[in-house]
Amino acid sequence: MGKPIRIAAAQMCSGVSVAENLDTITRLSGEAAKAEASYLLTPEVSIAFARDRDELEKVAKPFEGNVAINHCAQLARRHGLFLHLGSIAIALGDGRFANRSILFDPNGQISAQYDKIHLFDADPPDDRPYRESDTYRGGEKAVVTNASGFKLGMSICYDVRFPNLFNTLAGAGAEVLAVPAAFTVPTGRAHWEVLLRARAIETGSYVIAAAQAGRHENGRATWGQSMIIDPWGQVLAVKQEDAPGIIFADFEAQKVTDARARLPALANSRPFSLSVNYSLPE
Repeated sequence: MGKPIRIAAAQMCSGVSVAENLDTITRLSGEAAKAEASYLLTPEVSIAFARDRDELEKVAKPFEGNVAINHCAQLARRHGLFLHLGSIAIALGDGRFANRSILFDPNGQISAQYDKIHLFDADPPDDRPYRESDTYRGGEKAVVTNASGFKLGMSICYDVRFPNLFNTLAGAGAEVLAVPAAFTVPTGRAHWEVLLRARAIETGSYVIAAAQAGRHENGRATWGQSMIIDPWGQVLAVKQEDAPGIIFADFEAQKVTDARARLPALANSRPFSLSVNYSLPE
């Protein structure tokens, strides 16, 4: 059996200032390294949580030469850490943006990136309507990559509602599924934990979810409750309060192997055809 690997999820309350958010990530990265974590995940929109499209156009920069990305690369190298930037808005040059997740290796190199596939076009109760597709361009590629001694599957926030993506990631070898998020309060209260635990149970994987939390400078409120869940669906760590901070847990590869052997849902999955009968004989 291999040695357990310490993994960490950072909870934030990102504002509109890129510099202030980077200061928070700098502090949390140092705390993770001090606790001997080898992998740290930050939330969705870690770098800037813009008020509206006009503000997003001011703070979101192109991928090449991006100051925030370069800063995070330096943090990963300084701490010898797999630093997973949950997401950053990237200006694509055509008036639209990518919601992009970036993994830096301990040498400060970008080892993987993922653009959010499923865009949040929804009308949650007791909240305003959301239309991410008006601003963002959805990604088209699922991503599995090597992280700190495990295979990592990448996702962002609303993706968690699409189990086929997570089954695909696990089927391609992912042992840890990352869910950086900025869940609304109504949807978080109703669905956050149950969705995360379901994705862990269905795939026999660890799920690590780094969340935005609290009342933000842009007027939004997010649910928080960052979590790390094991392949049997047990919550190993949770950040109960809204304040920024870090939660930790140990990844053990044998737990993935055992869960997938005991309930081999991935192996037992079979293709099937669909027949919809609207006029069955009486």
